[in-house]
Formats: sequence, C-alpha cells, structure tokens
Amino acid sequence: MPVENSSSSGSRQAKQKRKSHSLSIRRTNSTEQDRSGLQRELLEGQDSKLPRSLRTNLLDLFNQIEREFENLYLENIELRREIESLNDRLTADGQAGEGADLAKGALKTKASHSTSQLSQKLKTTYKASTSKPRSNSCHARVVGGSRNFNVTSWELWGGDSWIVSSFKATTSRAVCQLVKEYVGHRDGIWDLSATRAQPVVLGTASADHTAMLWSIETGKCLLKYLGHQGSVNSIKFHPSEQMALTASGDQTAHIWRYMVQLPTPQPVADTTTPCEDDVDSSDKDDADADAEGPNDCPSVRVPTTTLRSHQGVVIAADWLVGGKQVVTASWDRAANLYDVETSELVHSLTGHDQELTHCCTHPNQRLVVTSSRDTTFRLWDFRDPSIHSVNVFQGHTDTVTSAVFTVGDNVVSGSDDRTVKVWDLKNMRSPIATIRTDSAVNRISVSVNQKIIALPHDNRQVRLFDMSGVRLARLPRSNRQGHRRMVCCSAWCEDNTACNLFTCGFDRQAIGWNINIPALLQEK
Repeated sequence: MPVENSSSSGSRQAKQKRKSHSLSIRRTNSTEQDRSGLQRELLEGQDSKLPRSLRTNLLDLFNQIEREFENLYLENIELRREIESLNDRLTADGQAGEGADLAKGALKTKASHSTSQLSQKLKTTYKASTSKPRSNSCHARVVGGSRNFNVTSWELWGGDSWIVSSFKATTSRAVCQLVKEYVGHRDGIWDLSATRAQPVVLGTASADHTAMLWSIETGKCLLKYLGHQGSVNSIKFHPSEQMALTASGDQTAHIWRYMVQLPTPQPVADTTTPCEDDVDSSDKDDADADAEGPNDCPSVRVPTTTLRSHQGVVIAADWLVGGKQVVTASWDRAANLYDVETSELVHSLTGHDQELTHCCTHPNQRLVVTSSRDTTFRLWDFRDPSIHSVNVFQGHTDTVTSAVFTVGDNVVSGSDDRTVKVWDLKNMRSPIATIRTDSAVNRISVSVNQKIIALPHDNRQVRLFDMSGVRLARLPRSNRQGHRRMVCCSAWCEDNTACNLFTCGFDRQAIGWNINIPALLQEK
C-alpha cells in the first residue's frame, strides 16, 4: 500500500484551505448580493416621492459607507490581536518597563502614525473653523472626497493610549489632587490661562467659537465672550488690567474688557489621589459635558479692539511686557506686533516656512518666541528699539507645538516628535535637557517659582518634569476623573491656594489641580 509522505499531505491541506477560503469569499459575495437585492426590493416596495434612479444611487452610497466601516472594524480587531501578542512576548522576555522604546517595531510605528495623522487632521479642521455648526461628535473630512464621516472620539483621541498602558511606571508617593472641573463649553477647549490681575479668574478658549471666564473656587461661569465668528484658539490676560486677548480662526485677534463678580466659595471635597493611580479608563460617554452650558452667564459681544492684518487663521496671541503691545501668530506664516492703543501694525515678523502654531512673550523682557510646523522656533529680540534681531533654532524633527519662556534664561519647546527640550538663552546651539515621551506634546507651561514643566499629551495624559528632564509625576486619570480626550494645554497659577495647575482638552472640560510641590520635589 503506498504511503502518503508529509510533503504531499501538507500540499493537500494547503489546497483544501485555499479551496475553503475561496468558497467563503464566494459565499460572502453571494450574501452581499442577496442583501443588496433584498434592500432594493424593500426600497421599491416603499412609497417615496424621490425618483427611482436617485433612490438607487443613495442605496449604493450607503452600501459603500457600510463596507468602509466594516473594513475599519476588521482592521481594528486584527490590530488588537497583534498588540496583545506583542505584549505577551514582551512580558515573557522581561522587556516591559519604564523607558522601553515604544517607537521600535513596525506595529507601534504604524498605530502611532495613524493616530497622529487623525489628530493633525482634526486639529487643522477645528482651529480653522469659522461658521460650521458643532455637534457632539468630532468630524474628520476625508481628503479628496465629498463626504464627511463621523468618527468616534475613542478612535480619534484615545485610540493608542491603551497600547502603552502595559508600560506603567512605579507608583509615586507624591500627591496630586483634582480640585474642580469647569464644564460648559460645547466643543473642545484649545487654550486656558489665569488672570494676573485681581480678581483672579480662569479663562478658556474653545472650538465652539466662545471664550469663558470661570470662578476658580466654585467652577461657575462668570462671563462668556461671543465676539468671534470662528474657533477661539488662544486666550491671554493683560498683566495689570481687566482685559483679555483672544485669537480666532476667523483671522482676527480681539481685545475685550471684562467685569466679573466672584461668587461665594463653597467647601471643596477631599478627592486626594496618588499621582500614578492610573486606571485604564473606558471611554465613557461625555454625558456631563453634553449639557447646554451656562445659559444664565452674562456675555460680551463687542471687542474693544479688533486686529485684522492676518490672511489666515490666528492660532495664538500674547501680551508683551507692560501690556502696551501684543503679538499674534497665524497660519499665514507670519507673526504680527501691534500697538494696543492705536491697533496699528508695528512689525510683521516673517521667516517661517510653514504655518505658525504658537507664540509666547518673556515675562520681564521684550522677547518673543514663535513656533511653527517647519520644525523650528524663532527668538525675536525687541529690547533694542533700533535693532530687531532673530535667531532660528532647529532641534525638533516634527511640528513645534509650543515654545515658552521661563522667568530666568531658558526656553522650553514641545513638539509632535514626542520630545520636549530645554534651552539656555545664552547658548542655544544645543538643548541642555531632552525629555522623550510616548505621545505628541501640546501647549506646555512652566511654573514660575519651581520651574516644573507640565506636559499635556495627545494620549490624554499630563506629566510633570523638572528642568533637568527628571520625571516627577503623572496626573491621575481614571474612569472617574481626569481627561478622557486629548489634553490641549496646561497653565500654572502658583499664587492660587485652591488650584495651582490647570489643564484643558477635547473632552470639553478644564480641570483645576492642586499639586503638592514640596512633596513632589522631595520624591525627586
């Protein structure tokens, strides 16, 4: 009796697999055809005033959309399986831990690159928005197409955070307390800052075309600014007067005055949480953020001054020391310096090769730093009225999302390349410290007294570092507290006893934190 060898047996099994696979494909195609035919019959049986050809075209379009989402769903499932397999291998080899290079491996690179592209598309869409109606879901325009798809917020802003959840750090004993949540905007919050003059209030700038002023202690909205026709991308306060400066996607910057009366503060509940108590949060619906907002809040609709010289989205603005001049940064690749009293353009700062992303002024000197998508940031010196020097710094490999001054002689820059770099103004050839993270970094801030850097990330995390690059803490984020979407900005307010750090994000809320800085530095 002839014996079948192993090679012929393997060949036969492979043929059977291919055969069964081809049968399943034909069966699937047949099922789709049957389903399509059934839908057409049902459509024909319904009464409608639409022409039959139009109804047929609509049905074909809906079928195409369904197939596209089916493919995305299957790719998502396959990616989860690969990630689980990779995590199992890393755990078995003893390689999982703090400091693992998450950029290594084709899988992580692919996932991160995809998430970064989605993030950039949405940032561009929202910051450039002018009169588009807002909804509760984020909209991503398909480039080159004619359709808009609603993509769930999980896929946009939290999609890859669980990938890195396996690489958790050891628990820190420093205490970070979530004190207050400021809820009322109808869309993501791009920027926030606290006033420098009394009364001390919190200001937020949102993609819902409004800016709001809040009581820090009670979380109540005190004033709403409705003067812009586009996304409000930035808010900064005058150093000594009750004036605010906002930048918008309507290609203007507004200066407006405000008068607020602080409500009586209420007792704050103790919600002390260890900084690293990081529970893998499920992306629950933002029911609390879907509220209609503070309708009884007084509003301001007319600015004191309108600055109109830009030809593109105004992405940021700030006051120069003294408050007599302001600087604005725009997607038209220029930054403009204006006189506040006359609203006249004093200087146009050109030189960047791509859109600007941020601008910041020195707290004590006439210095300006501008950031750009061209991977550089520039330092503009106006201390000598007769000489306006500029220095270009190339230390990043992707968009520089922000660069800020410290009180001393340092500049700190953050980038989409997942790094933050600390520079010395006296020697800017190379950074004195580099912080490497696992997610793109948005608008950073540095505390005045202790020089602690707060890093808001695309992956919903907020981390604290010192100026030498040593990680101090990660703010708590769980299914009960913390941000549930991309964190856009951070701002310190060390003089406030209730909250000394604020963050905001695309979950439409701002959060006030109390950071125990002495305990934080003691752990260092």
